[in-house]
Amino acid sequence: MPKHYRPPGKKKEGNSAKYSTRTKALRHLQVTLPTFRKLCILKGVFPREPKKKYEGNNKTYYHSKDIAFLQHEPLMEKFRDIRAYDKKIHKAVAKKNDELANRLRSRKPGYTLDRLVKERYPTFIDALRDLDDCLTMVHLFAALPAVESEHIQVKDIHTCRRLSHEWQAYISRTNKLRKTFISVKGTYYQVEIEGQKITWLTPHALQQVITDDVDFKVMLTFLEFYETLLSFINFRLYQEINVNYPPMLDPRLEALGADQYALSKYIAGSSMVESQAGKVKMTVESELKLAQLQHQLPANEPGALMQLVEGITGEDNDDEETRECKGLFKDLKIFLSREVPRESLLFVIPAFGGIVSWDGEGAPFQETDDGITHQIVDRPTQGHVFLSREYVQPQWIYDCVNARILLPTDGYMVGRVPPPHLSPFVDNEAEGYVPEYAEVVRRLKAEAKKEVLPMPGLENLDLDDPQSLVAEGIMSRTEAIEIAQKKLKMDELEKRYHEELQKELQKLPYSAAASSKKNADRIDEEIKDRVDRSAKDVSDMDQIVRTRKQRGLVKAMEMGIEKKAAKVNLLKKRKENIEKAPASKSS
Repeated sequence: MPKHYRPPGKKKEGNSAKYSTRTKALRHLQVTLPTFRKLCILKGVFPREPKKKYEGNNKTYYHSKDIAFLQHEPLMEKFRDIRAYDKKIHKAVAKKNDELANRLRSRKPGYTLDRLVKERYPTFIDALRDLDDCLTMVHLFAALPAVESEHIQVKDIHTCRRLSHEWQAYISRTNKLRKTFISVKGTYYQVEIEGQKITWLTPHALQQVITDDVDFKVMLTFLEFYETLLSFINFRLYQEINVNYPPMLDPRLEALGADQYALSKYIAGSSMVESQAGKVKMTVESELKLAQLQHQLPANEPGALMQLVEGITGEDNDDEETRECKGLFKDLKIFLSREVPRESLLFVIPAFGGIVSWDGEGAPFQETDDGITHQIVDRPTQGHVFLSREYVQPQWIYDCVNARILLPTDGYMVGRVPPPHLSPFVDNEAEGYVPEYAEVVRRLKAEAKKEVLPMPGLENLDLDDPQSLVAEGIMSRTEAIEIAQKKLKMDELEKRYHEELQKELQKLPYSAAASSKKNADRIDEEIKDRVDRSAKDVSDMDQIVRTRKQRGLVKAMEMGIEKKAAKVNLLKKRKENIEKAPASKSS
Protein backbone atom coordinates (compact mmCIF):
# COMPACT_ATOMS: atom_id res chain seq x y z
CA MET A 1 0.00 0.00 0.00
CA PRO A 2 1.41 3.46 -0.90
CA LYS A 3 2.36 5.80 1.88
CA HIS A 4 -0.20 8.48 0.99
CA TYR A 5 -2.99 6.12 0.03
CA ARG A 6 -6.48 7.50 0.72
CA PRO A 7 -9.49 5.18 0.56
CA PRO A 8 -12.16 6.44 -1.87
CA GLY A 9 -15.03 8.39 -0.33
CA LYS A 10 -13.16 9.45 2.80
CA LYS A 11 -12.35 12.99 1.70
CA LYS A 12 -13.73 15.28 -1.02
CA GLU A 13 -11.54 16.81 -3.69
CA GLY A 14 -11.98 19.21 -6.58
CA ASN A 15 -15.27 20.99 -7.22
CA SER A 16 -17.17 18.80 -4.78
CA ALA A 17 -14.99 20.19 -1.98
CA LYS A 18 -15.02 23.81 -3.18
CA TYR A 19 -18.72 24.10 -3.98
CA SER A 20 -21.97 23.02 -2.38
CA THR A 21 -25.49 22.87 -3.73
CA ARG A 22 -28.28 24.92 -2.20
CA THR A 23 -29.99 21.85 -0.75
CA LYS A 24 -26.81 20.77 1.03
CA ALA A 25 -26.26 24.33 2.26
CA LEU A 26 -29.76 24.43 3.77
CA ARG A 27 -29.18 21.10 5.46
CA HIS A 28 -25.81 22.23 6.75
CA LEU A 29 -27.07 25.57 8.13
CA GLN A 30 -30.40 24.10 9.36
CA VAL A 31 -32.46 27.03 8.07
CA THR A 32 -35.45 27.39 5.78
CA LEU A 33 -35.18 28.57 2.19
CA PRO A 34 -36.64 32.09 2.84
CA THR A 35 -34.22 32.60 5.75
CA PHE A 36 -31.31 31.40 3.60
CA ARG A 37 -32.26 33.83 0.82
CA LYS A 38 -32.50 36.69 3.29
CA LEU A 39 -29.10 35.86 4.78
CA CYS A 40 -27.47 35.69 1.36
CA ILE A 41 -28.93 39.06 0.33
CA LEU A 42 -27.91 40.80 3.55
CA LYS A 43 -24.41 39.31 3.60
CA GLY A 44 -23.78 39.78 -0.12
CA VAL A 45 -23.41 36.05 -0.92
CA PHE A 46 -24.33 35.05 -4.47
CA PRO A 47 -24.39 31.72 -6.35
CA ARG A 48 -21.24 30.62 -8.16
CA GLU A 49 -20.69 28.84 -11.49
CA PRO A 50 -18.13 26.01 -11.09
CA LYS A 51 -16.29 24.76 -14.15
CA LYS A 52 -17.74 21.32 -13.67
CA LYS A 53 -21.22 21.00 -12.18
CA TYR A 54 -20.78 17.65 -10.50
CA GLU A 55 -24.47 17.23 -9.52
CA GLY A 56 -26.07 18.47 -12.74
CA ASN A 57 -26.69 21.70 -14.61
CA ASN A 58 -30.08 22.30 -12.94
CA LYS A 59 -28.56 22.85 -9.49
CA THR A 60 -27.60 26.13 -7.79
CA TYR A 61 -24.07 26.10 -6.38
CA TYR A 62 -22.47 28.15 -3.61
CA HIS A 63 -18.86 28.35 -2.53
CA SER A 64 -18.07 26.35 0.59
CA LYS A 65 -16.30 29.33 2.16
CA ASP A 66 -19.45 31.44 1.71
CA ILE A 67 -21.51 28.80 3.50
CA ALA A 68 -18.97 28.71 6.34
CA PHE A 69 -19.15 32.53 6.36
CA LEU A 70 -22.93 32.37 6.87
CA GLN A 71 -22.64 29.68 9.56
CA HIS A 72 -20.99 32.08 12.02
CA GLU A 73 -23.34 35.00 11.35
CA PRO A 74 -25.02 36.37 14.54
CA LEU A 75 -28.16 37.16 12.56
CA MET A 76 -28.85 33.41 12.37
CA GLU A 77 -29.67 33.33 16.08
CA LYS A 78 -31.75 36.51 15.75
CA PHE A 79 -33.84 34.95 13.00
CA ARG A 80 -34.35 31.80 15.07
CA ASP A 81 -35.45 33.88 18.07
CA ILE A 82 -37.88 35.89 15.92
CA ARG A 83 -39.31 32.69 14.45
CA ALA A 84 -39.86 31.22 17.93
CA TYR A 85 -41.44 34.50 19.07
CA ASP A 86 -43.81 34.49 16.06
CA LYS A 87 -44.98 31.03 17.13
CA LYS A 88 -45.93 32.45 20.52
CA ILE A 89 -47.98 35.19 18.83
CA HIS A 90 -49.75 32.67 16.55
CA LYS A 91 -50.47 30.50 19.58
CA ALA A 92 -52.03 33.43 21.49
CA VAL A 93 -54.11 34.36 18.45
CA ALA A 94 -55.30 30.76 18.06
CA LYS A 95 -56.40 30.73 21.71
CA LYS A 96 -58.21 34.08 21.10
CA ASN A 97 -56.13 35.77 23.77
CA ASP A 98 -55.98 39.21 22.13
CA GLU A 99 -54.44 40.94 25.13
CA LEU A 100 -51.48 38.55 25.19
CA ALA A 101 -51.08 38.71 21.40
CA ASN A 102 -50.97 42.53 21.40
CA ARG A 103 -48.50 42.56 24.28
CA LEU A 104 -46.25 40.09 22.47
CA ARG A 105 -46.41 42.12 19.26
CA SER A 106 -45.34 45.28 21.10
CA ARG A 107 -42.29 43.47 22.54
CA LYS A 108 -41.19 41.66 19.41
CA PRO A 109 -37.38 41.48 19.16
CA GLY A 110 -35.63 43.20 16.28
CA TYR A 111 -32.20 43.56 14.72
CA THR A 112 -30.05 46.18 13.03
CA LEU A 113 -27.86 45.99 9.93
CA ASP A 114 -25.28 48.62 10.89
CA ARG A 115 -22.58 46.02 11.43
CA LEU A 116 -23.23 44.44 8.01
CA VAL A 117 -22.87 47.81 6.26
CA LYS A 118 -19.51 48.41 7.91
CA GLU A 119 -18.46 44.85 7.14
CA ARG A 120 -19.36 44.94 3.44
CA TYR A 121 -18.09 48.48 2.82
CA PRO A 122 -14.89 49.17 4.80
CA THR A 123 -14.41 52.60 3.17
CA PHE A 124 -16.78 55.33 2.02
CA ILE A 125 -15.63 55.00 -1.60
CA ASP A 126 -16.65 51.32 -1.61
CA ALA A 127 -20.16 52.30 -0.54
CA LEU A 128 -20.38 54.97 -3.25
CA ARG A 129 -19.34 52.47 -5.94
CA ASP A 130 -22.25 50.18 -5.01
CA LEU A 131 -24.89 52.90 -4.77
CA ASP A 132 -26.54 52.64 -8.21
CA ASP A 133 -28.91 49.77 -7.38
CA CYS A 134 -29.53 51.18 -3.92
CA LEU A 135 -30.78 54.54 -5.23
CA THR A 136 -32.86 52.92 -7.97
CA MET A 137 -34.58 50.61 -5.47
CA VAL A 138 -35.26 53.39 -2.94
CA HIS A 139 -36.69 55.74 -5.59
CA LEU A 140 -38.84 52.90 -6.96
CA PHE A 141 -40.46 52.12 -3.60
CA ALA A 142 -40.88 55.84 -2.94
CA ALA A 143 -43.29 55.92 -5.91
CA LEU A 144 -45.14 52.65 -5.12
CA PRO A 145 -48.46 52.47 -3.24
CA ALA A 146 -48.70 50.62 0.06
CA VAL A 147 -50.13 47.13 -0.58
CA GLU A 148 -50.83 44.95 2.44
CA SER A 149 -51.06 41.73 0.44
CA GLU A 150 -47.49 42.22 -0.86
CA HIS A 151 -46.20 43.27 2.60
CA ILE A 152 -45.41 46.80 1.35
CA GLN A 153 -45.98 48.89 4.46
CA VAL A 154 -46.74 52.60 4.67
CA LYS A 155 -43.69 53.22 6.86
CA ASP A 156 -41.42 51.71 4.16
CA ILE A 157 -42.85 54.12 1.56
CA HIS A 158 -42.36 57.11 3.88
CA THR A 159 -38.81 56.04 4.73
CA CYS A 160 -37.91 55.72 1.04
CA ARG A 161 -39.38 59.13 0.25
CA ARG A 162 -37.48 60.72 3.12
CA LEU A 163 -34.16 59.13 2.13
CA SER A 164 -34.58 60.00 -1.55
CA HIS A 165 -35.42 63.64 -0.75
CA GLU A 166 -32.44 63.91 1.59
CA TRP A 167 -30.16 62.56 -1.12
CA GLN A 168 -31.56 64.92 -3.76
CA ALA A 169 -31.33 67.90 -1.42
CA TYR A 170 -27.63 67.22 -0.86
CA ILE A 171 -26.99 66.87 -4.62
CA SER A 172 -28.82 70.14 -5.33
CA ARG A 173 -26.98 71.99 -2.59
CA THR A 174 -23.50 70.83 -3.63
CA ASN A 175 -24.16 71.00 -7.43
CA LYS A 176 -23.02 67.41 -8.04
CA LEU A 177 -25.55 66.56 -10.78
CA ARG A 178 -23.91 65.95 -14.17
CA LYS A 179 -26.36 64.26 -16.59
CA THR A 180 -30.07 63.58 -16.89
CA PHE A 181 -32.22 61.83 -19.46
CA ILE A 182 -35.97 61.20 -19.70
CA SER A 183 -36.89 57.78 -21.10
CA VAL A 184 -39.96 55.56 -21.20
CA LYS A 185 -38.88 53.78 -17.99
CA GLY A 186 -38.35 56.99 -16.06
CA THR A 187 -35.72 59.69 -15.55
CA TYR A 188 -32.04 58.80 -15.42
CA TYR A 189 -29.69 60.90 -13.30
CA GLN A 190 -25.91 60.80 -12.95
CA VAL A 191 -23.91 62.52 -10.23
CA GLU A 192 -20.21 62.58 -9.41
CA ILE A 193 -19.15 62.39 -5.74
CA GLU A 194 -15.49 62.06 -4.80
CA GLY A 195 -14.60 60.91 -8.29
CA GLN A 196 -17.28 58.18 -8.39
CA LYS A 197 -20.03 58.40 -11.02
CA ILE A 198 -23.39 57.24 -9.66
CA THR A 199 -26.34 56.63 -12.00
CA TRP A 200 -29.87 55.75 -10.96
CA LEU A 201 -33.39 55.64 -12.39
CA THR A 202 -36.43 57.42 -10.95
CA PRO A 203 -39.90 56.31 -12.14
CA HIS A 204 -42.34 58.82 -13.55
CA ALA A 205 -44.82 60.43 -11.16
CA LEU A 206 -47.70 58.24 -12.33
CA GLN A 207 -49.94 55.65 -10.72
CA GLN A 208 -47.82 52.48 -10.41
CA VAL A 209 -49.37 49.07 -11.11
CA ILE A 210 -48.35 46.14 -8.90
CA THR A 211 -47.75 43.03 -11.03
CA ASP A 212 -47.95 39.39 -9.95
CA ASP A 213 -44.73 38.23 -11.62
CA VAL A 214 -42.47 40.08 -9.14
CA ASP A 215 -41.37 38.55 -5.84
CA PHE A 216 -41.71 41.53 -3.52
CA LYS A 217 -40.41 39.59 -0.52
CA VAL A 218 -36.97 39.39 -2.14
CA MET A 219 -37.13 43.07 -3.16
CA LEU A 220 -38.13 44.08 0.38
CA THR A 221 -35.08 42.25 1.73
CA PHE A 222 -32.86 44.23 -0.61
CA LEU A 223 -34.71 47.40 0.40
CA GLU A 224 -34.12 46.67 4.08
CA PHE A 225 -30.36 46.66 3.54
CA TYR A 226 -30.38 49.58 1.09
CA GLU A 227 -32.26 51.82 3.54
CA THR A 228 -29.54 51.31 6.15
CA LEU A 229 -26.79 51.86 3.56
CA LEU A 230 -28.32 55.10 2.25
CA SER A 231 -28.83 56.37 5.80
CA PHE A 232 -25.12 55.88 6.48
CA ILE A 233 -24.17 57.67 3.24
CA ASN A 234 -26.56 60.58 3.82
CA PHE A 235 -25.19 61.01 7.35
CA ARG A 236 -21.61 61.13 6.05
CA LEU A 237 -22.44 63.56 3.24
CA TYR A 238 -24.39 65.91 5.51
CA GLN A 239 -21.53 65.92 8.01
CA GLU A 240 -19.14 66.99 5.24
CA ILE A 241 -21.18 70.15 4.57
CA ASN A 242 -21.64 70.83 8.34
CA VAL A 243 -25.37 70.06 8.47
CA ASN A 244 -26.97 68.05 11.25
CA TYR A 245 -28.54 64.72 10.32
CA PRO A 246 -31.39 63.76 10.33
CA PRO A 247 -32.75 67.17 9.30
CA MET A 248 -35.63 68.85 11.13
CA LEU A 249 -38.16 70.02 8.54
CA ASP A 250 -40.73 72.79 8.62
CA PRO A 251 -43.99 71.02 9.63
CA ARG A 252 -46.09 73.36 7.47
CA LEU A 253 -44.11 72.58 4.29
CA GLU A 254 -44.01 68.89 5.20
CA ALA A 255 -47.80 68.83 5.53
CA LEU A 256 -48.14 70.51 2.12
CA GLY A 257 -45.95 67.84 0.47
CA ALA A 258 -43.07 70.22 -0.21
CA ASP A 259 -40.46 68.03 1.51
CA GLN A 260 -37.77 68.79 -1.06
CA TYR A 261 -38.12 72.56 -0.68
CA ALA A 262 -38.21 72.21 3.11
CA LEU A 263 -34.95 70.21 3.00
CA SER A 264 -33.33 72.85 0.78
CA LYS A 265 -34.33 75.59 3.22
CA TYR A 266 -32.99 73.57 6.16
CA ILE A 267 -29.63 72.89 4.48
CA ALA A 268 -29.30 76.52 3.36
CA GLY A 269 -30.06 77.79 6.88
CA SER A 270 -27.68 75.33 8.53
CA SER A 271 -24.92 76.16 6.06
CA MET A 272 -25.40 79.88 6.70
CA VAL A 273 -25.09 79.43 10.46
CA GLU A 274 -22.00 77.25 10.02
CA SER A 275 -20.43 79.70 7.57
CA GLN A 276 -20.94 82.61 9.99
CA ALA A 277 -19.38 80.60 12.81
CA GLY A 278 -16.55 79.63 10.47
CA LYS A 279 -15.97 83.27 9.52
CA VAL A 280 -15.70 84.27 13.19
CA LYS A 281 -13.29 81.41 13.83
CA MET A 282 -11.29 82.27 10.72
CA THR A 283 -11.10 85.92 11.78
CA VAL A 284 -9.66 84.94 15.16
CA GLU A 285 -7.19 82.54 13.53
CA SER A 286 -6.21 85.18 10.97
CA GLU A 287 -5.49 87.71 13.73
CA LEU A 288 -3.33 85.15 15.52
CA LYS A 289 -1.45 84.36 12.31
CA LEU A 290 -0.99 88.07 11.64
CA ALA A 291 0.49 88.55 15.10
CA GLN A 292 2.78 85.54 14.66
CA LEU A 293 3.94 86.38 11.15
CA GLN A 294 4.31 90.14 11.58
CA HIS A 295 7.91 89.89 12.68
CA GLN A 296 8.80 87.36 9.97
CA LEU A 297 7.90 89.54 6.97
CA PRO A 298 9.99 92.49 5.74
CA ALA A 299 8.83 95.91 6.88
CA ASN A 300 8.97 97.37 3.36
CA GLU A 301 6.50 94.81 1.90
CA PRO A 302 3.07 95.53 3.40
CA GLY A 303 1.23 93.87 0.51
CA ALA A 304 2.78 90.46 1.08
CA LEU A 305 0.84 89.88 4.31
CA MET A 306 -2.46 90.91 2.71
CA GLN A 307 -1.88 88.54 -0.19
CA LEU A 308 -1.21 85.74 2.26
CA VAL A 309 -4.46 86.38 4.16
CA GLU A 310 -6.48 86.71 0.95
CA GLY A 311 -5.06 83.42 -0.29
CA ILE A 312 -6.20 81.69 2.91
CA THR A 313 -9.71 83.21 3.04
CA GLY A 314 -10.46 83.09 -0.69
CA GLU A 315 -9.89 79.38 -1.13
CA ASP A 316 -12.48 77.59 -3.32
CA ASN A 317 -12.77 73.82 -3.03
CA ASP A 318 -15.06 73.37 -6.05
CA ASP A 319 -13.56 71.91 -9.19
CA GLU A 320 -14.00 73.45 -12.62
CA GLU A 321 -16.92 71.22 -13.62
CA THR A 322 -18.82 72.01 -10.41
CA ARG A 323 -18.33 75.73 -10.95
CA GLU A 324 -19.61 75.35 -14.51
CA CYS A 325 -22.71 73.51 -13.31
CA LYS A 326 -23.30 76.01 -10.52
CA GLY A 327 -23.47 78.94 -12.94
CA LEU A 328 -25.68 77.43 -15.67
CA PHE A 329 -29.03 78.81 -14.36
CA LYS A 330 -27.41 81.37 -12.07
CA ASP A 331 -29.31 84.46 -13.25
CA LEU A 332 -32.60 82.69 -13.99
CA LYS A 333 -35.78 82.77 -11.92
CA ILE A 334 -38.01 79.92 -13.07
CA PHE A 335 -41.66 79.24 -12.30
CA LEU A 336 -43.25 75.80 -12.74
CA SER A 337 -46.82 75.40 -13.92
CA ARG A 338 -48.95 72.79 -12.20
CA GLU A 339 -48.87 70.27 -15.10
CA VAL A 340 -45.08 69.80 -15.25
CA PRO A 341 -43.11 67.14 -13.25
CA ARG A 342 -42.49 69.27 -10.17
CA GLU A 343 -40.25 66.97 -8.10
CA SER A 344 -37.82 66.33 -10.93
CA LEU A 345 -37.49 70.02 -11.84
CA LEU A 346 -37.19 71.05 -8.18
CA PHE A 347 -34.21 68.71 -8.05
CA VAL A 348 -32.54 69.65 -11.36
CA ILE A 349 -32.90 73.46 -11.47
CA PRO A 350 -31.35 74.27 -8.04
CA ALA A 351 -28.54 71.77 -8.77
CA PHE A 352 -27.43 74.12 -11.57
CA GLY A 353 -27.79 77.39 -9.69
CA GLY A 354 -31.35 78.38 -10.60
CA ILE A 355 -34.13 79.80 -8.41
CA VAL A 356 -37.40 77.91 -8.77
CA SER A 357 -40.99 78.13 -7.53
CA TRP A 358 -44.27 76.37 -8.29
CA ASP A 359 -48.02 76.87 -8.33
CA GLY A 360 -49.26 76.02 -4.85
CA GLU A 361 -49.05 76.76 -1.15
CA GLY A 362 -45.65 77.13 0.44
CA ALA A 363 -44.01 78.38 -2.79
CA PRO A 364 -41.16 80.95 -2.45
CA PHE A 365 -42.81 83.36 -4.91
CA GLN A 366 -46.01 83.51 -6.93
CA GLU A 367 -46.66 83.45 -10.67
CA THR A 368 -47.20 87.21 -10.76
CA ASP A 369 -43.63 87.94 -9.65
CA ASP A 370 -41.97 90.46 -12.01
CA GLY A 371 -38.52 88.89 -11.65
CA ILE A 372 -39.46 85.58 -13.30
CA THR A 373 -37.40 85.01 -16.46
CA HIS A 374 -38.76 81.62 -17.59
CA GLN A 375 -41.98 79.72 -16.99
CA ILE A 376 -42.10 75.96 -17.62
CA VAL A 377 -45.35 75.01 -19.35
CA ASP A 378 -46.46 71.67 -20.78
CA ARG A 379 -49.76 72.46 -22.48
CA PRO A 380 -50.78 73.20 -26.09
CA THR A 381 -51.63 76.85 -25.45
CA GLN A 382 -51.02 79.39 -22.72
CA GLY A 383 -53.90 81.68 -21.77
CA HIS A 384 -52.47 84.57 -19.80
CA VAL A 385 -49.01 85.59 -21.02
CA PHE A 386 -46.46 87.86 -19.32
CA LEU A 387 -44.32 89.63 -21.89
CA SER A 388 -41.34 89.91 -19.54
CA ARG A 389 -40.71 86.13 -19.43
CA GLU A 390 -40.22 83.22 -21.82
CA TYR A 391 -42.56 80.22 -21.89
CA VAL A 392 -40.75 76.95 -22.62
CA GLN A 393 -41.41 73.24 -22.34
CA PRO A 394 -39.77 71.08 -19.60
CA GLN A 395 -37.43 69.44 -22.12
CA TRP A 396 -35.55 72.73 -22.44
CA ILE A 397 -34.27 72.38 -18.86
CA TYR A 398 -32.93 68.85 -19.39
CA ASP A 399 -31.35 69.65 -22.76
CA CYS A 400 -29.61 72.71 -21.30
CA VAL A 401 -28.27 70.55 -18.46
CA ASN A 402 -26.82 67.98 -20.86
CA ALA A 403 -25.37 70.65 -23.18
CA ARG A 404 -24.07 72.82 -20.28
CA ILE A 405 -25.22 75.95 -22.12
CA LEU A 406 -28.49 77.88 -22.35
CA LEU A 407 -29.99 76.65 -25.63
CA PRO A 408 -32.19 78.91 -27.78
CA THR A 409 -35.81 78.75 -26.64
CA ASP A 410 -37.35 79.05 -30.12
CA GLY A 411 -37.67 75.30 -30.61
CA TYR A 412 -39.11 74.72 -27.12
CA MET A 413 -41.91 77.28 -27.16
CA VAL A 414 -45.46 76.39 -26.18
CA GLY A 415 -47.36 74.44 -28.83
CA ARG A 416 -44.30 73.46 -30.88
CA VAL A 417 -42.83 70.01 -31.35
CA PRO A 418 -39.53 70.17 -29.44
CA PRO A 419 -36.23 68.94 -30.90
CA PRO A 420 -35.23 65.31 -30.28
CA HIS A 421 -34.25 64.59 -26.68
CA LEU A 422 -30.75 63.08 -27.06
CA SER A 423 -29.22 60.79 -24.47
CA PRO A 424 -26.00 62.09 -22.87
CA PHE A 425 -25.01 58.49 -22.06
CA VAL A 426 -24.44 57.64 -25.77
CA ASP A 427 -21.15 58.42 -27.51
CA ASN A 428 -22.30 59.42 -30.99
CA GLU A 429 -18.79 59.37 -32.46
CA ALA A 430 -18.19 55.81 -31.25
CA GLU A 431 -21.60 54.66 -32.51
CA GLY A 432 -20.88 56.04 -35.97
CA TYR A 433 -24.06 58.11 -36.28
CA VAL A 434 -24.25 61.73 -35.15
CA PRO A 435 -27.83 63.09 -35.04
CA GLU A 436 -28.43 66.40 -36.71
CA TYR A 437 -29.47 68.15 -33.50
CA ALA A 438 -26.36 66.83 -31.72
CA GLU A 439 -24.22 68.58 -34.32
CA VAL A 440 -26.27 71.78 -33.82
CA VAL A 441 -25.70 71.62 -30.05
CA ARG A 442 -22.01 71.00 -30.61
CA ARG A 443 -21.73 74.10 -32.80
CA LEU A 444 -23.63 76.17 -30.22
CA LYS A 445 -21.26 75.01 -27.46
CA ALA A 446 -18.24 75.88 -29.59
CA GLU A 447 -19.72 79.30 -30.35
CA ALA A 448 -20.38 79.94 -26.65
CA LYS A 449 -16.77 79.03 -25.79
CA LYS A 450 -15.43 80.85 -28.89
CA GLU A 451 -13.79 77.72 -30.28
CA VAL A 452 -13.17 76.66 -33.87
CA LEU A 453 -14.21 73.07 -34.52
CA PRO A 454 -12.31 70.87 -36.98
CA MET A 455 -14.06 68.69 -39.51
CA PRO A 456 -15.72 65.72 -37.74
CA GLY A 457 -13.44 62.68 -37.61
CA LEU A 458 -10.33 64.45 -38.97
CA GLU A 459 -8.66 65.43 -35.68
CA ASN A 460 -5.94 62.75 -35.64
CA LEU A 461 -5.66 61.83 -39.33
CA ASP A 462 -2.99 62.52 -41.94
CA LEU A 463 -4.88 64.54 -44.53
CA ASP A 464 -2.05 64.20 -47.03
CA ASP A 465 -2.44 60.42 -47.16
CA PRO A 466 -5.63 59.37 -49.01
CA GLN A 467 -5.25 55.73 -47.94
CA SER A 468 -5.64 56.69 -44.26
CA LEU A 469 -8.82 58.58 -45.09
CA VAL A 470 -10.18 55.52 -46.91
CA ALA A 471 -9.29 53.26 -43.98
CA GLU A 472 -11.10 55.56 -41.55
CA GLY A 473 -14.17 55.75 -43.79
CA ILE A 474 -13.90 59.52 -44.26
CA MET A 475 -14.01 59.29 -48.05
CA SER A 476 -14.78 56.69 -50.68
CA ARG A 477 -12.28 54.74 -52.80
CA THR A 478 -13.07 56.85 -55.90
CA GLU A 479 -12.38 60.11 -54.07
CA ALA A 480 -9.11 58.70 -52.74
CA ILE A 481 -8.01 57.75 -56.28
CA GLU A 482 -8.82 61.27 -57.51
CA ILE A 483 -6.80 62.85 -54.70
CA ALA A 484 -3.89 60.48 -55.26
CA GLN A 485 -4.03 61.26 -59.00
CA LYS A 486 -3.82 65.00 -58.35
CA LYS A 487 -0.95 64.48 -55.95
CA LEU A 488 1.00 62.35 -58.45
CA LYS A 489 0.43 64.91 -61.20
CA MET A 490 1.80 67.63 -58.98
CA ASP A 491 4.81 65.45 -58.16
CA GLU A 492 5.34 64.75 -61.89
CA LEU A 493 5.15 68.44 -62.78
CA GLU A 494 7.57 69.32 -60.00
CA LYS A 495 9.97 66.60 -61.17
CA ARG A 496 9.78 67.78 -64.82
CA TYR A 497 10.40 71.37 -63.72
CA HIS A 498 13.56 70.34 -61.86
CA GLU A 499 14.78 68.33 -64.90
CA GLU A 500 14.22 71.27 -67.24
CA LEU A 501 15.97 73.58 -64.81
CA GLN A 502 18.94 71.19 -64.63
CA LYS A 503 19.19 70.97 -68.44
CA GLU A 504 19.01 74.74 -68.70
CA LEU A 505 21.87 75.12 -66.26
CA GLN A 506 23.89 72.54 -68.24
CA LYS A 507 23.00 74.36 -71.52
CA LEU A 508 21.59 71.18 -73.08
CA PRO A 509 18.95 71.28 -75.85
CA TYR A 510 15.41 70.75 -74.48
CA SER A 511 13.37 67.98 -76.08
CA ALA A 512 9.63 67.45 -75.31
CA ALA A 513 9.72 63.79 -76.22
CA ALA A 514 7.48 62.63 -73.39
CA SER A 515 3.99 63.44 -74.43
CA SER A 516 1.34 64.44 -71.93
CA LYS A 517 -0.88 61.46 -72.88
CA LYS A 518 1.76 58.90 -71.96
CA ASN A 519 2.44 60.68 -68.68
CA ALA A 520 -1.27 60.67 -67.83
CA ASP A 521 -1.62 56.94 -68.62
CA ARG A 522 1.44 56.15 -66.56
CA ILE A 523 0.11 58.16 -63.61
CA ASP A 524 -3.25 56.35 -63.73
CA GLU A 525 -1.55 52.97 -63.79
CA GLU A 526 0.68 53.93 -60.87
CA ILE A 527 -2.33 55.03 -58.83
CA LYS A 528 -4.27 51.81 -59.42
CA ASP A 529 -1.23 49.67 -58.73
CA ARG A 530 -0.47 51.53 -55.54
CA VAL A 531 -4.02 51.25 -54.14
CA ASP A 532 -4.39 47.57 -55.11
CA ARG A 533 -0.94 46.73 -53.80
CA SER A 534 -1.54 48.42 -50.44
CA ALA A 535 -4.87 46.63 -49.97
CA LYS A 536 -3.35 43.26 -50.89
CA ASP A 537 -0.33 43.79 -48.64
CA VAL A 538 -2.53 44.61 -45.66
CA SER A 539 -4.74 41.54 -46.13
CA ASP A 540 -1.75 39.23 -46.72
CA MET A 541 0.08 40.56 -43.68
CA ASP A 542 -3.01 40.03 -41.51
CA GLN A 543 -3.29 36.43 -42.65
CA ILE A 544 0.39 35.70 -42.05
CA VAL A 545 1.01 37.45 -38.73
CA ARG A 546 -2.19 36.64 -36.84
CA THR A 547 -2.92 33.32 -35.22
CA ARG A 548 -6.14 31.38 -35.69
CA LYS A 549 -7.57 32.81 -32.49
CA GLN A 550 -6.69 36.34 -33.52
CA ARG A 551 -8.21 35.81 -36.95
CA GLY A 552 -11.39 34.66 -35.23
CA LEU A 553 -11.41 37.76 -33.05
CA VAL A 554 -10.86 39.98 -36.10
CA LYS A 555 -13.75 38.26 -37.86
CA ALA A 556 -15.99 38.83 -34.85
CA MET A 557 -14.94 42.49 -34.78
CA GLU A 558 -15.73 42.83 -38.48
CA MET A 559 -19.16 41.31 -37.88
CA GLY A 560 -19.75 43.82 -35.08
CA ILE A 561 -18.68 46.68 -37.34
CA GLU A 562 -21.04 45.44 -40.04
CA LYS A 563 -23.91 45.29 -37.54
CA LYS A 564 -23.13 48.81 -36.37
CA ALA A 565 -22.99 50.01 -39.99
CA ALA A 566 -26.34 48.32 -40.69
CA LYS A 567 -27.84 50.07 -37.66
CA VAL A 568 -26.46 53.42 -38.81
CA ASN A 569 -27.87 52.87 -42.31
CA LEU A 570 -31.24 52.01 -40.79
CA LEU A 571 -31.24 55.26 -38.80
CA LYS A 572 -30.30 57.26 -41.89
CA LYS A 573 -33.05 55.55 -43.89
CA ARG A 574 -35.60 56.35 -41.20
CA LYS A 575 -34.47 59.95 -41.19
CA GLU A 576 -34.90 60.14 -44.99
CA ASN A 577 -38.38 58.63 -44.72
CA ILE A 578 -39.36 61.16 -42.04
CA GLU A 579 -38.09 64.03 -44.19
CA LYS A 580 -39.93 62.72 -47.25
CA ALA A 581 -43.24 62.27 -45.39
CA PRO A 582 -44.17 66.00 -45.13
CA ALA A 583 -43.23 66.56 -48.77
CA SER A 584 -45.50 63.72 -49.94
CA LYS A 585 -48.40 65.01 -47.80
CA SER A 586 -48.05 68.55 -49.14
CA SER A 587 -47.98 67.33 -52.75
